[in-house]
Amino acid sequence: MKYFTLIITFFFINFNSQENDKLNGRYNYLIEDNNSYIQKDKITFKDSVFVFDNKYMPKGKISYGNIILLENFMNTDLIISISKDQITKDTIPFYMHDKQSSAANYLDEVVGKGKLIRIK
Repeated sequence: MKYFTLIITFFFINFNSQENDKLNGRYNYLIEDNNSYIQKDKITFKDSVFVFDNKYMPKGKISYGNIILLENFMNTDLIISISKDQITKDTIPFYMHDKQSSAANYLDEVVGKGKLIRIK
């Protein structure tokens, strides 16, 4: 009986930690401009896709790894990177990168930054 209880406990701990590894929910999308933040739109995240409230924007995809990447953003050359340890917070800072960058690895060059703020 003791082992059965241990197995059930580990299962629930593992299940809860997996839930926090994905972006889910609705967020305000703000971009930094001259040391102030301007709200651009609202984004809804669900597992591996995201959509803007603006109906004309296409769905984007989310790649999970050490750094979370949001692709197919407003501009197809724009990639958003988020540190994995930030996704459990209500305010998530992010960095913008240009795929057409002259840097060898476009993730090394930041072209902008912003924040995602959870809507409750």
